[in-house]
Amino acid sequence: MNNINYLAVLVSAVASMVIGSIWYGPLFGKKFMQAMGMDSWSQEKRDAEKKRMGLTYFIQFIASLVMFYVVARFMGGLGQMTLSGGLSVALWVWLGFIVPVKLGDAIWGGKMTLFWIGVGNMLVTLLVTGAIISFWK
Repeated sequence: MNNINYLAVLVSAVASMVIGSIWYGPLFGKKFMQAMGMDSWSQEKRDAEKKRMGLTYFIQFIASLVMFYVVARFMGGLGQMTLSGGLSVALWVWLGFIVPVKLGDAIWGGKMTLFWIGVGNMLVTLLVTGAIISFWK
């Protein structure tokens, strides 16, 4: 049976929010907003989205907790609780699950800019998660 360190999962979720705020803020925020068409939104649309932002962040945080719990289960189940093991599991989760799903979205939605921004964010986030979980065995 896998022993999950819930504090490591929680810290990973918090770290993912910090990484996301930097990734979709100063690093790639303008490109993301252009690719999403947000730069042409009316003021009313922007105001409406701002009102939903708290709920959006909350839902994303819960989704992150679920994902990082699963990563921790994978790491424990595979006996990969070292730093190199955590990074390896994170890389394989990214390559095997995140990249194909986001690529499908990009192929069908036609927005490769969003693909590259999204998979880059998830690679960094998962690698950080693998490191955090490996340190908190």
